[in-house]
Amino acid sequence: MRMNQREGLGQVLDLKDGKKVSMGKMIEELDSIEVPWVFICPISLEPMQDPVTLCTGQTYERSNILKWLSLGHFTCPTTMQELWDDSITPNRTLHHLILTWFSHKYMALKKRSEDVEGRVLEILERLKKVKGQIRVQALKELRQVVNAHDSAKKAVVKNDGVKLISSLLGAFTMHTVASEAIGILVHLDLSSDAKANLAQPSKVSLVVDTLNEGSLCTKINCMKLLEMLMEGKESDSRIVSSLSLFVGLLRLVKDKNHPEAVLSSLRLLKTITSHESVRTSIVCVGSIPQLVDALPNLNAECLESALVILDVLSTLPEGSLALKDCPRTIPNMVKLLMKVSEKCTQLALSILWAVCKLAPERCASVAVEAGLAAQLLLVIQSGCNPALKQRSAELLKLCSLNYTATIFISKCKLTKTIQ
Repeated sequence: MRMNQREGLGQVLDLKDGKKVSMGKMIEELDSIEVPWVFICPISLEPMQDPVTLCTGQTYERSNILKWLSLGHFTCPTTMQELWDDSITPNRTLHHLILTWFSHKYMALKKRSEDVEGRVLEILERLKKVKGQIRVQALKELRQVVNAHDSAKKAVVKNDGVKLISSLLGAFTMHTVASEAIGILVHLDLSSDAKANLAQPSKVSLVVDTLNEGSLCTKINCMKLLEMLMEGKESDSRIVSSLSLFVGLLRLVKDKNHPEAVLSSLRLLKTITSHESVRTSIVCVGSIPQLVDALPNLNAECLESALVILDVLSTLPEGSLALKDCPRTIPNMVKLLMKVSEKCTQLALSILWAVCKLAPERCASVAVEAGLAAQLLLVIQSGCNPALKQRSAELLKLCSLNYTATIFISKCKLTKTIQ
C-alpha cells in the first residue's frame, strides 16, 4: 500500500489493486473500534480528518472550528480562552498519525476479511465433495466462521453457499448434518427464492424432525428458520401444518429451565396461529390446557404471546369449549387482570368473556368465587381505555346473573378483602 500525502478531506489510501479508499470511508468502516482520544475532535467527538490548531494549542477538525468561529465565537471551545489570533494552522504531524493509524487498522481489517472469505470458499468447495462425518465437520467449521464474522455471512451468500447448504437438506439427511446446516442458514440473509426452496415439504419435514430430536440450541435454530420461512403476508400455512411440530412446540413451552426456548416456541406458535386454516389442528393436539397450565410460570413477554394464541383460538367453537372445560382457565385468567400490562388484561378479559358466555350460570359462579368481580371493579375504576372498562362492565353484569344484588356485592367485598 502507499499513503498519498495530500492534506484535507481528499486524503486517500492507495491499495494494491489500484483502488483508493478515502479517510472518511476508513473511519466509517472502522466505526466499531476504539479510537485514541487524541484523534477525536472536542467539538463533534468524531475522529478528525483535517486537524487544525488554534493559537491556544488546542486542535480541532477544520470544518468544526470554522463553523464555531463563523457563529461569532472568539474563544477556544475547550479552554474558553479568548483568542488573541484567529488564524488556524494545519496540524500535519497529527494528520499523518491519524492517517497512518486508520490505514493500518483498515488494511488489517481488509486482510482479515479476505482471509475469512478465502476460508469460506475453501469450506464450500469441500462440502461439494465430502459426505458422512467429514461433511458434518465441514459444516461445523463453516457455522463457527459464520457465527464469528459478518464478512463470512456475506461470503456464503455471494458464493451460492445458501443453495449448496439447502441442497444438503432432504428426506434422508442425517440429523447431525441438518443440525449444522440449519445453524448456518438462520444467520444468513435469505432471499425469497432461497426461502421458497427451503419451504419444500421434504425440507420442512426434516426441520421439524430435527427440532423434535435435536439439542436445545438446535431446537431454537429450527424454530428461527421456520419463522423466517413464514415471514411475509403471503406465507403458506402448509409450511408449518405438521401436528408433530405443534406437539414439539408445546413440549418446549413447558420447559421452565430454558426461557429462550419457551419464548421462541411461543413466538412461532403465535405466527402459526395467525393462519386460520391450522387453528383447529392446534386445538386438537391439546394446546389449550397446556398453554393455560403454563401461564403462571411465564415471564411478561412470553405471557403476552401465550394469551394472544389463546385469544385467537377462543374464536373457534372447539377452542372456546376447550377453554371452558379446562378447570384452570378462569382462575389463571383472573390472576392476570391488572397484574402485568394493559395488553394482558385486555387479552385475559377477552378469553374470560369467550368462556363465560358459553355457560353463564356455571362459569360466572366459578369466576366470582375466583375473585373476578373484585378484579373487574378494579379495571372499571382504573385509568384503562374505555373499551376495557366497557368489556369489564359487561362481564360484571354477566357474573351477577346467579346472585341477588346483596350477595353479589358481599362477594365482591369479600374477595377484594382477601386479595
